[in-house]
Amino acid sequence: MALYSEKVMDHFRNPRNVGVIEGADGVGEVGNAKCGDIMKIYLKIDDDIISDVKFETFGCGSAIASSSMATELIKGKPVSDALALTNRAVAEALDGLPAHKIHCSVLAEEAIKAALKDYYDKNGIEYDHSLFPSCENCETCEL
Repeated sequence: MALYSEKVMDHFRNPRNVGVIEGADGVGEVGNAKCGDIMKIYLKIDDDIISDVKFETFGCGSAIASSSMATELIKGKPVSDALALTNRAVAEALDGLPAHKIHCSVLAEEAIKAALKDYYDKNGIEYDHSLFPSCENCETCEL
């Protein structure tokens, strides 16, 4: 059995939505201190719809594939759908990730949530703070 699914390999070799959105409505950047992966997500939001999303990821193939798939899953969707996206949904959409690479899908979820929090903060939009883990209770890194 191959270590990575065909979908993981496709999104690694041909990542979708790579780049920067100048003047993005929300930007989120997260990293994993253990493996060194860093993800940055840019959102363009029009009438509560994610009209565009881009990413920059420094990391392994699973991190790049997770970023790519996550952007595909939220593009054109309401902000509420993006907020509800889970790392499990990202991993399942990739037809699975090896157990030691699940943290990559967690980073993708966290980067999207960080970008949404930035959007809410920039626009003075009220939100449930429990939906956005703070660094004090984050398990992704050991800062």
